[in-house]
Amino acid sequence: MTQTALTQRLAFLGNNAFPGPYNGVETVLAFSDAASELRTLLSSCGVFDLGWRTKISVTGKDRVRWLNGMITNNIRDLAVDHGNYNFALSHQGRILADMYAYNLGDSLLLDTDRSQSETILKTIGRYIIMDDVKLADSGDTLSAIGVCGPKAEQVLATAGLDVADLEPLQLRRQVLSNADVTIVRGPEQKPSWYEIWPHPDNAQTIWSALTSSGAAPVGARALEFWRILRGIPQYGPDKDIRERDLPQETEQHQALCFTKGCYIGQEIVERIRSRGQVHRKFTGLEFPDGLTATGKYDVEGRTLAEITTTVRVPLPAGDKNIGLAYVRRDAAPAGSQIELNGQKVKVTDLPFHISSH
Repeated sequence: MTQTALTQRLAFLGNNAFPGPYNGVETVLAFSDAASELRTLLSSCGVFDLGWRTKISVTGKDRVRWLNGMITNNIRDLAVDHGNYNFALSHQGRILADMYAYNLGDSLLLDTDRSQSETILKTIGRYIIMDDVKLADSGDTLSAIGVCGPKAEQVLATAGLDVADLEPLQLRRQVLSNADVTIVRGPEQKPSWYEIWPHPDNAQTIWSALTSSGAAPVGARALEFWRILRGIPQYGPDKDIRERDLPQETEQHQALCFTKGCYIGQEIVERIRSRGQVHRKFTGLEFPDGLTATGKYDVEGRTLAEITTTVRVPLPAGDKNIGLAYVRRDAAPAGSQIELNGQKVKVTDLPFHISSH
């Protein structure tokens, strides 16, 4: 299994720190315990390895026109040093991958999970025919470190990074510890989330600068708790967004632009919009009587809910059993209680409204 640029070093930062698999790569799962690390993300500032993400550069004079016809959001009018969230779809409108796309001025950059990189390169790359476009994996030249929490801006300022007035998915080039980096503010769905993109050779130096400035190391387990609390779906065969899902079912409306013109799968997306809605929606669940297994739950021969993720989250006020699922719209609005195989489950909007105190 591929290791991130930081894995070997980070595994030795604490006696209890240990590596393991996350999103198809080996990274540090925890430095102490996931509960305390989650508290750091909720109430202070954590720093974490994002080496399970990768970058794909898109170059060539036709890059903007070509990419605008490949993915679901508006690339044509994307301002320099700004990004947006996207899906890549099949001709049937099913989701093949998700990614953030950034306009770097002289090139475009796609940011996605490493597990999706090959799919993106092959799936949309095969549509490069007479276009002056080149796709290249930039994972060997660009790594990523994340910083998140209510005190993230304070920690970054102490380290010497200027994030003032950064808009969601806007990037800024700076220097930290004599190394060139790009700092990116996270999307609106990820408050107080920032990413620093250094060269892999400088990743350890950048990590040290951030921890010296007050950020506490956080492993992938706590990061996964935080993701689920925020209601942010992950793409993958056994995750929250799969190839069989339609964009509007995921409730990720920020990935769709209805005025940009044609792209692969656009006809299906537009047909769904014109009809008003899809039959199910991505939402949150609370399990007061204990976790329920993932999978489909039928009532009277129809699927009422399909649970994709369940987890017991160790919150300061006590453990909370929550999950992510697709639920039939007409049967389970937010705030309602449903019964799945005899177990009572509460449907709730995302993100989960859970206090950090």
